[in-house]
Amino acid sequence: MILVVDNINTFYGMSHILFNLSLSVNKGEIVCLLGRNGAGKTTTLRGIMGLTPPRSGSITFAGQEIRGKQPFRIARLGIGFVPEDRLIIPDLTVKENLEIAARRKGQWTLEGIYKIFPKLKERESQEGGTLSGGEQQMLTIGRALMSNPELVLLDEPSEGLAPAVVKMLAGFMRVLKEKGMTTLIAEQNSSFALTFSDRAYLLEKGKICWDGHCDELKGKPEVMKRYLGV
Repeated sequence: MILVVDNINTFYGMSHILFNLSLSVNKGEIVCLLGRNGAGKTTTLRGIMGLTPPRSGSITFAGQEIRGKQPFRIARLGIGFVPEDRLIIPDLTVKENLEIAARRKGQWTLEGIYKIFPKLKERESQEGGTLSGGEQQMLTIGRALMSNPELVLLDEPSEGLAPAVVKMLAGFMRVLKEKGMTTLIAEQNSSFALTFSDRAYLLEKGKICWDGHCDELKGKPEVMKRYLGV
């Protein structure tokens, strides 16, 4: 397993948000963390990335304990993060936003990003702040890949996107899977995430309430309705 989250407890001030949460991701897997808005999905990813450190528990990446490490050190170990709010640099061009994230050699180069996101090639001289929402999401994902990470964390990548863009994004996720990219994705849109993910965890009120293979979950409409409202 490349990532193991073991019994973490996370707080915002006095508010207890995550309760003894555990999950794991194997190398080459796409694992989705599903739940309603406010279930704790973003807090989980932020905890792994060191942005909202858990008060207790363990998080190991590639066999190394990372709980308590600073976010930039976690990134340097090989974890890429695609935040919900994208956080691209609006005054830099598409090309500059991508190049500034390059860290180490690997399969993901500027040309490689342009190959899977040809729209970014068309916009490479355009400032990031002028892109559409879908184009900004492509840029944010491309920026994370430019560091050639071993694991990518994606936080609600389909949120606010048009259905056609979401469909395109699902196709891109399947490309990532074909390339053996290890991914943990937090999503509210289960119909999107389940089309390409291998395993799923359902999160409710900061606790894992179900986990298993996605094909198994698709065959449990009562579970989907109870925890996801679908």
